[in-house]
Order: sequence, then structure tokens, then C-alpha cells
Amino acid sequence: MSLDKPYLDVPGTTIFDAEQSRRGYHLNQFCMSLMKAANRERFKANERAYLDEWLMTEEQKQAVLARDLNWCISLGGNIYFLAKIGATDGKSFQQMAGSMTGMNEDEYRNMMIGGGRSAEGNRYVGEDGDAQAYRQPQGAAGRATPSAAGRVSQTEGKH
Repeated sequence: MSLDKPYLDVPGTTIFDAEQSRRGYHLNQFCMSLMKAANRERFKANERAYLDEWLMTEEQKQAVLARDLNWCISLGGNIYFLAKIGATDGKSFQQMAGSMTGMNEDEYRNMMIGGGRSAEGNRYVGEDGDAQAYRQPQGAAGRATPSAAGRVSQTEGKH
């Protein structure tokens, strides 16, 4: 029996529920392994070899190698675990969050200081707000590169 999940209709948001937790278990365990200095050193020395030690899907490994946090989240990653990857790379949480929106660190900081994204137009998929998929990525990255919103996840059917 499938559960009704009305929260799946919130644009730009992946809810980390029991299903996502099961999907991302090994991905999140890998991230937690990066809390140990020896594991961080092994990962940075040969990222692919270290990832191959984990029972992650190939798509999860590719998402980590690409440092695409939105992709990782769509595959069950939890942002608080994924933050360990950013820390391993010497990035602040603010830099990581900015990368998820297509904004650079200054753009993201200024958006947050200004009150963040408005709820107007972002309550449901299909409205006209700035969190809608067709408006991603934002910031300088969104103006400089083609949108990644069209990438199709092999397991999710969307990304």
C-alpha cells in the first residue's frame, strides 16, 4: 500500500522521509565515514576507489564525484550528512548551499540576508516562483551555464 505524500508537491524541496532514508542509507554512511581524518585522506587520494568500497549505486557514486548535491539529495542523501563531503573539500555550508541554487557564495548570502526566497509562487509545483524547477539554477551560475534542471536521474525519472 502506497502512502499519500502531499508534501511531494513543494517546489525545490525533497523531504527526507523513510523512503529517502532507505534509498540513501549507504550514501549517507559513506558521508559519515568522512568524519575520520584517515578516511578523508583515503577518499581524497583516490575518490573512485574509496567510493567502490561502499554499497552505493553507480548513480550515487557519480553524483558524489560530480559534487552535485541536488543529485545526491534526489538519490537519498541527507544534507547534514552530505555536508561532510563539502567539509572534506574545504567548503563552508554556505558555499555548499549556494552551489545547490546556482548562486555563488555572495549571491546566496545576500539572498538569505534579504529574507530568503519568498513563499509567493513557490507553494506548489507549477506556480511561477523562483524555486520552480524551470527557474533553476539561479544566480551567476544560472546565467552562465545551461540549466541542469533537465538532467534525468536514471532511478528517479527526474533530477
